[in-house]
Amino acid sequence: MTTTPSDLPDVIRTYLAAHTSGEVDAAARTFAPDAEVTDQDEVFTGAERVRDFLEGAGSEFTYTTRVRGAERHDAGRWVVLVRLEGDFPGGVADLRYRFLLSGDLIARLDIAP
Repeated sequence: MTTTPSDLPDVIRTYLAAHTSGEVDAAARTFAPDAEVTDQDEVFTGAERVRDFLEGAGSEFTYTTRVRGAERHDAGRWVVLVRLEGDFPGGVADLRYRFLLSGDLIARLDIAP
């Protein structure tokens, strides 16, 4: 079901805001201890590796992010459509952030075009 970004669960909105502003500690607190993140075909599993992802993702580029939409699949599964614009190759990327929640935490995040 298509929804608006304001309808996203608090944990997803908190993650997006913290990650966008570079607040690694705040972003890390949104993940379950055994969470898994997949980005650019690289998998980060567990708190330490997820933190590595949060510290390094896109750090070599300057870019802005804008949430363009959201889809709710069920209470624990959400897809957020995000546009990145910056000085990375291609300059613009439309990505899907697929979230799987476990309670009030992110259990899995898959980021892909």
